[in-house]
Amino acid sequence: MLPSDPAAHMEHSNHSHTHHTHHKHEASPAHHEHGADDQNSFNKHAGHHTHDFLKRFWICLAITVPILLLSEMIQHWTGFSIQFPGEQYILLILSSFIYFYGGSPFLKGMIAEIRGNAIGMMTLVAVAITVAFVYSVAVVFGLKGMDFFWELATLIDIMLLGHWLEMRSEMAASRSLQSLVELLPSTVHLESDNDTVTDISLDQLKNGDVLVIKPGEKIPADSVVIDGSSYVNESMLTGESKPVRKSKDNKVIAGSINGDGMLRVRATGTGKDSYLQKVITLVQQAQSAKSNTQNLADKVAKWLTIISILTGILTLAAWMLLKGDLAFALERMVTVMVTSCPHALGVAIPLVAAISTSKAAVNGLLIRNRTAFENSRKLTTIIFDKTGTLTHGSHEVQKVISLNDSYTDNEILQYAAAVQRHSEHYIGRGMQRELQNRKLDLWQSENFTYHQGMGVSGTVKNKQVIAAGPNYFRGKKKEIPVLQMPLDIERETISYILIDDQLAGIITLADTIRETSAHAIKRLKAAGIKTYLLTGDNEKIAASVADKLSMDGYFANVLPHEKREKLMFFQDKGEVVAMTGDGVNDAPALAQADVGIAVGSGTDVAAETADIILVNSDPEDVADLISYGRATYRKMVQNLFWAIGYNVVAIPLAAGILYPEFVLSPALGAVLMSLSTIIVAFNAQLLKLEKKS
Repeated sequence: MLPSDPAAHMEHSNHSHTHHTHHKHEASPAHHEHGADDQNSFNKHAGHHTHDFLKRFWICLAITVPILLLSEMIQHWTGFSIQFPGEQYILLILSSFIYFYGGSPFLKGMIAEIRGNAIGMMTLVAVAITVAFVYSVAVVFGLKGMDFFWELATLIDIMLLGHWLEMRSEMAASRSLQSLVELLPSTVHLESDNDTVTDISLDQLKNGDVLVIKPGEKIPADSVVIDGSSYVNESMLTGESKPVRKSKDNKVIAGSINGDGMLRVRATGTGKDSYLQKVITLVQQAQSAKSNTQNLADKVAKWLTIISILTGILTLAAWMLLKGDLAFALERMVTVMVTSCPHALGVAIPLVAAISTSKAAVNGLLIRNRTAFENSRKLTTIIFDKTGTLTHGSHEVQKVISLNDSYTDNEILQYAAAVQRHSEHYIGRGMQRELQNRKLDLWQSENFTYHQGMGVSGTVKNKQVIAAGPNYFRGKKKEIPVLQMPLDIERETISYILIDDQLAGIITLADTIRETSAHAIKRLKAAGIKTYLLTGDNEKIAASVADKLSMDGYFANVLPHEKREKLMFFQDKGEVVAMTGDGVNDAPALAQADVGIAVGSGTDVAAETADIILVNSDPEDVADLISYGRATYRKMVQNLFWAIGYNVVAIPLAAGILYPEFVLSPALGAVLMSLSTIIVAFNAQLLKLEKKS
């Protein structure tokens, strides 16, 4: 698998890190909407879908009308009367239907919470409606007092509507990426062996099929271009606003839109193997994973539920002592439980998490660890690997120089390319390209060995060949060879070629700084974050890049284990550190960092070790990450403040603290509770409008 393959970075396994642990989850196909509904409802509505709450709401609302007409309190308020023999039993039957049918999701939710030892908001609602129902039934059969049937009916109606609105908001956030799947073409143009083109359905497409993509069409599967040239719009998948030119051997992603050229492609990733599906799976995993902030909200919600039940019981006891009216005391108890139901608190964090994860993903930021993402707001220092991160990493060979009369320049290149043929490193890829440019044969090699941070070695034509940088000599405690020739050491990287332990030649390669690097560093500095360069390259190259980008400092000639040590040095000083890198060399440092960021063009190991993956390999996305992280945390704090603050005010009102000047009815309490949930959900949706800082 080529390291430039974006899909390569979506396959993750379990990794235990110094500061955090990643978990692997089973993926569910994106098009299974109901399965996704259940997964992303944050386990509060087990067994019920969004449309189920809406259907129950409309049916219960229709039955509520005759209940209101038959209720003594409503008749008293409106001044009309409907009386006939057995009316109270008709009222009981209608109300019983609403309790068992409309209240079913809450009653089932209570059972699930009790079994899971996680008493929460469903328990609170179920207890409240059960108390109201049982008391009202007792009144029908002779208990002195006034029934709660109309309050029970309106309460359940409002709770069903509130849950539907909540779940609808959750679904909108969690399905923002899945909607891309629905935009894939239903038919594709399949080219057969005899060059004829036939249309087949998307689900018939297999890996290896050759497809024709006409101008303006969506690409149905991850593919490799085998003929043609066009500009492809990948913005909805990677956040890259500019169309990307694609020609022979380039990869294209399912769901992207072809420009004005015709492409012939070979499918490499269909269905669940596609980059798009892996992104969706990764986002679902991130949305279902709980961060520290969400765990805090869950604990607060649990305690608020316990406090609400106890407050309800105390309210009942207090009003029985003060007023001696069981009906009034029960009404206050039910109102306390309904009004204080922590729905707003329950949706405050998960909804923000779902929206921020989806927004980040469509802007080229794939979040694997939610806690690390939230911690990005605390970052004080970001350490960048140089090659492939701040620079393009596509080193091109500048000079090939033989230092031994036994070998020509071309032979030096062939020995070097042969020993590098099994390496994913940018230097090896640069040598392979130069070999092709010179139309030279690629020799076979054996016994390939990768020396971390130093170079590679192997056997070529029965000779022991080493292609290495200056760190190789440092590691072997040898003097770095002195070269008597003009080299641009501020720009060029030198690879020393040793054949049978003798220096046979050198190959120099040069890299260029990414166009967005300078602006990314400027934005980070404006946010009060220090930036450092960390590289295995020599001092002059490191100093040149750090100076051009106005960074706070640099570390040159750094070996892989030393990269981790540099991070620990900052962490020991109390800094909150992020590491951004793309190679095997960076994996230990990415694991050590408080926030590990892998650029998407890097190796699998780097991506698997990181908390966040930058699909576009754009350093400016690091600045966007900080912006999204801070905006996400800000919304979470706002929602928590509202949800907790609402209950601080609402519970005393529900308990009757302002009686007799003001009495909060159970139905009005339910309205206020639902309204608080809607406000929190609306505030979370505003996250979509947040601008990059």
